[in-house]
Amino acid sequence: MEKKYLAVEDLDVYRKLCPLHIEDSELTHSWPAEERYELGSQVRRSSNRSPAQLAEKNDDRHVRNKIEGVNRSRGEAGETVHHLFVALLKTYITQEVYQIFRDRYKECIRMLNGLEKTLEKKLPAQDRRWQVAEEKAGYGTEDESFPCGWPPPAT
Repeated sequence: MEKKYLAVEDLDVYRKLCPLHIEDSELTHSWPAEERYELGSQVRRSSNRSPAQLAEKNDDRHVRNKIEGVNRSRGEAGETVHHLFVALLKTYITQEVYQIFRDRYKECIRMLNGLEKTLEKKLPAQDRRWQVAEEKAGYGTEDESFPCGWPPPAT
């Protein structure tokens, strides 16, 4: 029997975010004891909320609600990058480790942008919120005329 909809586990971005959360969790366990329950907890919670937002809204019948789940997931991914950056500043992780995680989250954020764009197409044209901006956006491409919100990688 052919599926009529995608289960959350069928989403590539979900399958990337879940293992990323596990790796984030493992990373935080090597931090100083006081940070395991402060900054480490923030990393673990935000990295878990990113795929959880997708799971929560995936079975919703309303496309606008699914889009809201994608937006929240993107926000949680960005929050996780922030917490990892703070860990870098506190020297709990190296620049190389930070860059690897940052790049992986950036890829997931681009995927979430694409998922949002796909979902928006299921709405009537007059109900689409980001139609104009998304067409011009250079998310993850060489076109930097529209900033994606990420600073350029350190060289």
